[in-house]
Amino acid sequence: MDTPATIDEPIIECAQRDGIAFITLNRGRQYNALSLAMLDAMHVELDRLRDDSDARVVVIAAHGKAFCAGHDLKEMKAANDAAFVRKLFDRCSAMMQKISGLRVPVIAEVQGMATAAGCQLVAQCDLAVASDQARFAVSGVSLGLFCFTPAVPLSRAISRKRAMEMLMTGEFIDAATALEWGLVNRVVRTESLREQTMTLAHALMANPKESLAAGKAQFYQQLELGITPAYQIASAEISRNFMMAEAQKGITAFLDKRKPVWE
Repeated sequence: MDTPATIDEPIIECAQRDGIAFITLNRGRQYNALSLAMLDAMHVELDRLRDDSDARVVVIAAHGKAFCAGHDLKEMKAANDAAFVRKLFDRCSAMMQKISGLRVPVIAEVQGMATAAGCQLVAQCDLAVASDQARFAVSGVSLGLFCFTPAVPLSRAISRKRAMEMLMTGEFIDAATALEWGLVNRVVRTESLREQTMTLAHALMANPKESLAAGKAQFYQQLELGITPAYQIASAEISRNFMMAEAQKGITAFLDKRKPVWE
């Protein structure tokens, strides 16, 4: 893919075009391992996007051969400090939750290997488009370090048995298997990865912003509940959504047998 970062380049690249915000991991030579500095940079950008009314979709991508190889074990080993390690994992867990907390959809654009916390990042995003060359693993167990934190979004993205197989064997799955198991939404040729990511992003942007925001928030909330409270919250939210201006506009257009025009 792209040229790996040099020492003078930013650890992540941030750009925004036509309502689509791009966050690109830029430690290609280190396989985009999540150092503390990279996690801090991700926090800053996600906080900015939380308050950015112009952003309609966020795409998380990467430069280099790997999407993300997980945590920076070299940095962690060099620190050799329990407090530093706990801080690192806490920062990572908080960053992952900010992705779900954003009001707009977040797409992972996966061009290469995604392992451990890199696979966690893919699972945490709302949607994922992968190159047919991408591979996925939560391989910490092979180092004696079980992927406890990657297990959180992974077990919510794919079935329990498949998540346990990945976590307990540490083996890689290819892009086709990731699609079959539900870890990613689409698998495309490497040369058309950005084009297909943009196709998905524009499909999302064709729908009303506030309805998507409300739907995303309620979707994650009900996942953690039993069926009765989930339906209670869903009934309240869909009732509120029905009365929103966007819904009224869309329903009127449907009854008039025409397409709504969203702002």
